[in-house]
Amino acid sequence: MLDPFPVNSVGLVAPQSLVIDTEISLESGKKLQSYEIAYETYGQLNADKSNAILVCHALSGHQHAAGYHTREDKKAGWWETCIGPDKPIDTNHFFVVCPNNIGGCHGSSGPSSINPKNNRLYGPDFPVVTVKDWVKSQAQISDALGIDQWLAVVGGSLGGMQALQWAIDYPDRLKYSVALAAAPKLSAQNIAFNEVARQAIMSDPDFFDGHYAEHDKTPRQGLMLARMLGHITYLSDDMMRDKFGRELREGKLNFGFDVDFQVESYLRYQGRSFVDKFDANTYLLMTKALDYFDPAADYNDSLISTFQQARAKFFIASFSSDWRFPPERSREIANALLYAGKEVTYAEFEVAEGHDAFLLPIEKYINTFHAYMKRIASESELI
Repeated sequence: MLDPFPVNSVGLVAPQSLVIDTEISLESGKKLQSYEIAYETYGQLNADKSNAILVCHALSGHQHAAGYHTREDKKAGWWETCIGPDKPIDTNHFFVVCPNNIGGCHGSSGPSSINPKNNRLYGPDFPVVTVKDWVKSQAQISDALGIDQWLAVVGGSLGGMQALQWAIDYPDRLKYSVALAAAPKLSAQNIAFNEVARQAIMSDPDFFDGHYAEHDKTPRQGLMLARMLGHITYLSDDMMRDKFGRELREGKLNFGFDVDFQVESYLRYQGRSFVDKFDANTYLLMTKALDYFDPAADYNDSLISTFQQARAKFFIASFSSDWRFPPERSREIANALLYAGKEVTYAEFEVAEGHDAFLLPIEKYINTFHAYMKRIASESELI
């Protein structure tokens, strides 16, 4: 039992829910007449609502970004490293909102929620969503919360892509865009990884064309394999070597096809635990949203033109060992912003932790991120 909570934690937090009755038209041409958004908030909104930060989650993320739901929780939210008193996203100064995107599986409308048209689970009938759709829905959330302009929109990986899309689609509704370990679009290799993950899920005999819940089944093996594949790409070779090397689980080779190496055991554990907390149809949707992200496609494939109408200031960060979204992709973003005449701060960190580095308490990264967010607070006269 955590009593008291760590001094720099936001402590106990409660999930909240918001029903948006305003129709939303999706990029696919389909519409949602209404939808529900699960979200959490940290810190206090000031009187003129000028200190609000939107935190966008990555592929397998959700609204529980910081703090604890109960005193019995063994783990805090997924970005506890960066959200809380005296942390980079300092709740002494900022009011933080983190929603679970539509299509998610942690309380927002998605495949595992009820379709109001027929009172049955959406399942595979939930429409494909894109980063633009998420940003549009987040704008409706900010309307409902009475927040006319975000001080900053912040995210890592797929969350960073949302931060960039915000600056493009709603230039007057944010002052700063913070994109960590992101990319302007996916490479063919990244799309290939996502397709293998989807095929692993869809070829599972318990998938039932996405209607597995109606059969009281879960495509466990397929989802487990998808997560194992994804997890490999989030870590660097150096990180895996340092953490596991070729260490044997039982100290000897078994000359069979069960687990011999510790890394095999680790990946199987990650896959099995993921199955119990994530929906397979949502995983399909999230990977498609990643694949489809390409904001420059609307601007004759010119990333410079894409950023011309942006008015935010930008912080772009990358990590040397991130081979999923390598530093050259972040430099591509930063250079396009510079050529578009935007104010951009770029930081590249020499680390061994791979793509997941933006989630971890790496001192040089945390200190730099903290300094930039403190600059935002100072320029906004919050400190």
